[in-house]
Amino acid sequence: MSTVNIGIAGVLGLFGVGLYGLLAGYNLIKLIIAMQILVKAALLGLILAGSAIGQINLSQGLAITVIVADTVVAIVGMAMAVQVRRRMGTLDVRELAQLRG
Repeated sequence: MSTVNIGIAGVLGLFGVGLYGLLAGYNLIKLIIAMQILVKAALLGLILAGSAIGQINLSQGLAITVIVADTVVAIVGMAMAVQVRRRMGTLDVRELAQLRG
């Protein structure tokens, strides 16, 4: 197997795990983790594409930028989940969806 095929298998595997976690989970923290896995699949695909076309430096630079932005989003999401747990007493998305403004 070539490196590209192994990379594609990794991207598809990570994407499948992340998508399953998003669709099967009801806990806010688990949903944030599943979204992180999906982003990592996209980053691996980005680096793989950069490697395939010979622009590995560009793809790695873009990946680092996405990692920094994604980390900030994950931290804010976790902080919001902690506050929701403190105020509402639950992290279950089904229960939180029934809240009215």
